[in-house]
Amino acid sequence: MTRSLANLSTVLFLLVALTLLSIRKQERNASAAPAKDSGPDKEAKMVFKEDVVYGRVQGAGLLADIAYPEGKGPFPVILSVHGGRWFRESKSTHSAIKVRQWAGFGFFAMSIDYRLIGCTPAPACYQDVLCAIRWIHAHASDYPIDAKRIFLIGQSAGGHMVSLAATLGEGTFKRTGGWEDHKHEFRGIISVSAPYDLNKLDWGNGWTPPGEEPVVARQLASPIHHVTEKMKPILMIHSDDDPSVPIQQALDMVKVLEKARVRHRFVHYKDQGHVSITDDVIREARAFVEEIGGTK
Repeated sequence: MTRSLANLSTVLFLLVALTLLSIRKQERNASAAPAKDSGPDKEAKMVFKEDVVYGRVQGAGLLADIAYPEGKGPFPVILSVHGGRWFRESKSTHSAIKVRQWAGFGFFAMSIDYRLIGCTPAPACYQDVLCAIRWIHAHASDYPIDAKRIFLIGQSAGGHMVSLAATLGEGTFKRTGGWEDHKHEFRGIISVSAPYDLNKLDWGNGWTPPGEEPVVARQLASPIHHVTEKMKPILMIHSDDDPSVPIQQALDMVKVLEKARVRHRFVHYKDQGHVSITDDVIREARAFVEEIGGTK
């Protein structure tokens, strides 16, 4: 009887040991397997580069993240400018695109940091946006870039700056950061939850260039005052209940665009708050790019 129990114990021990070995083998295989694709375009192979220096100001580097599909290209470009009232957030927060996601869509994607007003007063942040556009043109032969299909997307303060690029352009602002011999050309913009008249915005007083009369400086930096029939096409996205940028900013801009007969589309939400770079925004942006000839 004792010997039988001992044999049974041995058999049970071996069974448990074999079971544990099998479980561990399965775990190792699972950890080594590639992650399952959670999106339609994520299986494409791509190149990703973090903290690429796209400009230098007094020795300090301006940084961007870029991603693009492997292959010859050239690919359309999407340049992202983050929000944050010009003094917070970064190229990798919720107010910016995910460059690897857009590379999966078939774009050369670039998301930039810019000088924040808590460190360097306006218009440094806007000068950095213009520098990033010039960088793209300057590097069209170094990367698979289609310089004739460049699009800008910005949220909140970023939307303000891409809208200013589409209306005023360079204006009287000095070129800084480098690539001074290159142009600021692009095909269209996507502006999300953006202000268009800084003198009618409660946080517009953050735009205070040193040595300039603030009201005049903010009027110069307000896209609504520079709309002409030659303006680049614009997709505007805004919500009625935006607590940061009143919907009236967008409604007033739309009226001016209509009067000037500028090609535009307005996505008007009712209850989406201060809209960021959501899945809906991405769908609208891609459709707009397609609509104005941004993809082949």
